[in-house]
Amino acid sequence: MQWLAIVIGLFWSFASYSTQLFDLVDIEGIRDNQLIGYGLVVGLQGTGDQTRQTRFTAQSIINMLRQFGVQIPDNIEPRLKNVAAVSVSASLPTYARVGQKLDVTVLSLGDAKSLRGGSLLATPLKGVDGRVYAVAQGSLFIGGVSAEGASGSKVSVNVATAGQIPSGATIERSVIPYLQDRTAITLNLKETSYRQTRNIVKKIDELFGQGTASAVDGRQVLVETPVEPDQRVAFMSALEGLNVDSSPVLSKVIFNARTGTIVIGENVRIRPVSITHGSLVVTVNEEPQVSQPGPFARGGTTQVTQRSAISVSEPSRALKLLPESISLEEVTAALNSIGATSSEMMAILQAMKRAGALEAELEIL
Repeated sequence: MQWLAIVIGLFWSFASYSTQLFDLVDIEGIRDNQLIGYGLVVGLQGTGDQTRQTRFTAQSIINMLRQFGVQIPDNIEPRLKNVAAVSVSASLPTYARVGQKLDVTVLSLGDAKSLRGGSLLATPLKGVDGRVYAVAQGSLFIGGVSAEGASGSKVSVNVATAGQIPSGATIERSVIPYLQDRTAITLNLKETSYRQTRNIVKKIDELFGQGTASAVDGRQVLVETPVEPDQRVAFMSALEGLNVDSSPVLSKVIFNARTGTIVIGENVRIRPVSITHGSLVVTVNEEPQVSQPGPFARGGTTQVTQRSAISVSEPSRALKLLPESISLEEVTAALNSIGATSSEMMAILQAMKRAGALEAELEIL
């Protein structure tokens, strides 16, 4: 009887956790559509493309000016360091209507040093079919910064050649899936699970009647739906609020490589693991040396040369034991005890995931 009590306890702990249906599945045909475009960022403070290396930026400026009646001779190539050629991308959700806004991501295509302070000119965004679905324009938000001295020394924090424009694109064409004439919809589970499939079918049949849902395999469920739009919306509304017995959802750890941001979800777990993390320190010292010709030399001139001294050091660090952590507070305290920077923490978490010590899904933006 002892093993029976253990099995019942495990089943009860599994069944006591419920998740909304639409957090577990995706509706086939309802998805985001990727858009991309080519544009120009203007208003930079001398940190744009160098036209000698990126001639397409100058060509784009010439073509744009010709559309406004400004003619530039063919033998003249403008040198504008306050302009950068960029790629613009956005994600268009299904059912998004004309006139609504989208967030866009802007990435440098040339050798621009920074996009900080720039504004994107009107840029059409196209889908894979070549049609224009949105138009993007606006001032960029940059999470990084870079500075360079006259001697060539340079300091960079995060990425200064990538930015975003919140609500920077206006939808010009909608994407409406052809689901109105179908009598059934397909639910695709985000993770393969035959137990989860059976739970979903059971819950749907309990709410709408036997035979409403049927399992295809461990990742797909067919659901019979009304044909009338108003009835279908009411049906989908009830389906959206349906709670399904499930195991705890695997949480995520999200990295933003451009800004160094790390976000850890609630259900992240750490198993006991030992970690050591060292970093190389490279020191470069440059001292000017004056070289003069000999007393009786003819035609010699005084020259200034640079003498470089390079040293590499690696601090020694002992292994640090991270205990098992089951709450978000314990996970945060354990990771903070390592004393690593955000970029180092990304590498540590990836290594922990490969070692099986991190129970979470890693996602890099």
